[in-house]
Amino acid sequence: MPDPKPSVLFVCVHNAGRSQMAAAWLTHFAGDRVEVRSAGSAPADTINPAVVEAMHEAGIDISAETPKILTVEAVQASDVVITMGCGDTCPVFPGKRYLDWKLDDPAGQGVAAVRPIRDEIESLVQDLITEIAPQ
Repeated sequence: MPDPKPSVLFVCVHNAGRSQMAAAWLTHFAGDRVEVRSAGSAPADTINPAVVEAMHEAGIDISAETPKILTVEAVQASDVVITMGCGDTCPVFPGKRYLDWKLDDPAGQGVAAVRPIRDEIESLVQDLITEIAPQ
């Protein structure tokens, strides 16, 4: 029986920028090899429009995504929990792997400021895939 596919949860406060970009990149590159979730401790009403535009420039449409609330269940169901350098506190469970990616916050920024954050997240996600879901 094959190993179950790894699952990753990306967390930032509003789930409107960094965690959405990370989830979109991971889905884009890993497809169905990885289960992808994103959430925030205080979700915004909508995704940051500059983030949507920056991802659209990279050929990825996240306009239909919506910020989601972080739940204990989401953490329990994930193998790897990645916070986005925003000081979010996640419930900690044994056997989970926790990473913190120190990323600038795109909130209130224009698309020009979001592009380097998008590109940094893309690089981090590609490294993560190599580690948890190599082809």
